[in-house]
Amino acid sequence: MREEKRGGWSLGLAGLLAPAALWLGLFFLAPLLLILAYSFGTSGVYGGITLGFNPANYLKVFDPLYLEIVVRTLVIAVANTLLCLLIGYPLAYFIAFRGGRWKSTLILLVMIPFWTSLLLRAYAWVVILSGNGLANRLLQFLGLTDEPLNLIFTTKAVMMGMVYSYLPFMILPLYAALEKFDVRLKEAAHDLGAGRWSTFWRVTFPLSMPGVIAGSILVFIPSAGEFVIPNLLGGARTVMMGNLIQQQFLNARDWAFGSALAVMLAALLLAAILFYVRRVGAEKLEGV
Repeated sequence: MREEKRGGWSLGLAGLLAPAALWLGLFFLAPLLLILAYSFGTSGVYGGITLGFNPANYLKVFDPLYLEIVVRTLVIAVANTLLCLLIGYPLAYFIAFRGGRWKSTLILLVMIPFWTSLLLRAYAWVVILSGNGLANRLLQFLGLTDEPLNLIFTTKAVMMGMVYSYLPFMILPLYAALEKFDVRLKEAAHDLGAGRWSTFWRVTFPLSMPGVIAGSILVFIPSAGEFVIPNLLGGARTVMMGNLIQQQFLNARDWAFGSALAVMLAALLLAAILFYVRRVGAEKLEGV
């Protein structure tokens, strides 16, 4: 009887997992394997690709021109993650410990940007930072500048747009981790003579590491693959790997090199995340 029950449970579990496995297989694993196969192919002169084994696509990534874009992408992604952490942690801390009856309202305000498209939010920054935009008008009204400043199509503009877009991805995991925090631990630390900063660095921050790790991963991964914000706010001056991959597929029609870039980006992200988790400690991901 138990064997039949176990078999029934196994069959039922397989039935539940089958739709998700089929979906992931068709729309995640199959395209990933196709891109991997394309990365070793040879692109035609007028588009198209011939499958084979051509590792030169990967060696081309180490050209100084493309290597500069890879380094720039990683630097911007790391900087965006750090800025989101520096801005998001105090806000999440305030909502968790000082929000009171306004917690739900404040979390709702954090989530409001999700109600609109990323493309619309990026275009809003174009309006704000353009030569005749709100930022330049305000600076001239306050008498800080006599003529419009070059605020758009710069790395700073890209950083502002990315921090604005991905800040909620940092705040929400941090809030979830801090909300579970036992306030009695802070009281015990104070009773033992620890000051506010000592309590924060030795008690609060270590116990909020699950939120820090989750938020960092949620911000770093899409930041490294971002192409909409750099395209609108950075232009040709701030090309990232996402823009380069897009150009190779749509403009240059070099599908093989574009696929190699995509595989390299995925490998770099995976290596960076594994290194980060191993350094911090995988056990701290529990409860995220």
